[in-house]
Amino acid sequence: MNDDDQLFDDAADQVVDLGNEIADANPDADLWAIADGLIAGAVHFWLYAHQPESISHEDDLEGHRTAAERLETLTRLLHESALESEYLHSPHDADAGRA
Repeated sequence: MNDDDQLFDDAADQVVDLGNEIADANPDADLWAIADGLIAGAVHFWLYAHQPESISHEDDLEGHRTAAERLETLTRLLHESALESEYLHSPHDADAGRA
């Protein structure tokens, strides 16, 4: 695993840990509110980090040249992360099979 992969995994793990810490400290809190706040913070940081002026090589600008391209890239990444999550499907989903 390279350094970027390790940083990715560490950052993702820390966000999950932070969500759990906030939930533990606020047992009556709405988990959706906590999760939505974590997503909002992550999106803001991602947009900040992917501003074109922060990228030094022209080739690295692919998918980041405009706000619309950045939003498209972010949407794709969110979709991929959701599909890879073990939590995507729930037995309580309206379309879950029942035996």
